[in-house]
Amino acid sequence: MSFIRNIEHEKVLKLADEITVQPGQIVSKTLAQNDAVSVTLFAFSKGEEIGTHDSTGDAFVHVLEGTGRYTVGGREHIVRAGEALVMPAKVPHAVYAVEDFKWILTVVFPAD
Repeated sequence: MSFIRNIEHEKVLKLADEITVQPGQIVSKTLAQNDAVSVTLFAFSKGEEIGTHDSTGDAFVHVLEGTGRYTVGGREHIVRAGEALVMPAKVPHAVYAVEDFKWILTVVFPAD
C-alpha cells in the first residue's frame, strides 16, 4: 500500500520537475491526502492567485522555484525559492504569483 502517490518511489527526484507551469493557470498535483495530512505540489503562472480562505490545519509552504506572495491574517509575506512559511490553522490567507512559481503545500490537520 502506498500513501504517497503521483511520483516515483525509491528514486531521487527534483520536486520542481514533477509539475509544469501552464500560462494563465494554476496546476496542482496531490501527493498525499488523508485525515491527518495533505501534500500538494503547485505551479502558478505569473499573476494567478487563490483568494482569501482558511484551513482547519496548519499549512506549511516551501517555494521550489520563483516567488510567491502569501497574505496571512492581512500581512503580506514574499517567499522565494528555498524559503518556507507556516500559515496557522484558521487564519485567513491568500496566495499570489509575483512571477511563475512552484511550491509544495503540506497541511497538518488536528487529531479528532
